[in-house]
Amino acid sequence: MRFEHTIRVNAPRDRAWALLMDVPAVARCVPGTEDVTATGPDTYRGAVRVSVGPIRLRLEGDITVTEKDQATGQAAMRLDAADRGVGGTVRAELRMTLTEAEAGSELRLVTEATLAGRIGDLGQPLIKRQADKIASEFARCLERTLGVGA
Repeated sequence: MRFEHTIRVNAPRDRAWALLMDVPAVARCVPGTEDVTATGPDTYRGAVRVSVGPIRLRLEGDITVTEKDQATGQAAMRLDAADRGVGGTVRAELRMTLTEAEAGSELRLVTEATLAGRIGDLGQPLIKRQADKIASEFARCLERTLGVGA
């Protein structure tokens, strides 16, 4: 599955970049995220609780920053997570591009996700709606965290 989201942030690019590259801090903007901790250089472990339709998931896994280039505003992360209760896995490649915009910055997120097991049976329209909802809440949290109002 492919998800694309564009988020406008009313903050300078350098300030937004610093937050986006602080994985534990920016993870707090993802609804349902539990403690995210560093396990090494550019590697992290954490969990997120999310509901997709009638199914409640607790995905535990690893995040690896695979690319970061402040000069171009591009970064990439790999996420590998599993839910033990429902059964299934999520593997995602997230690419971010942060550019200057007229009123701050623009963040473009492109996610390629593979869902396996029961998680994959939930249906693409249902999963897309939840991804859009999470992206919207993420955008509002970025604004609040950067202290520039939503």
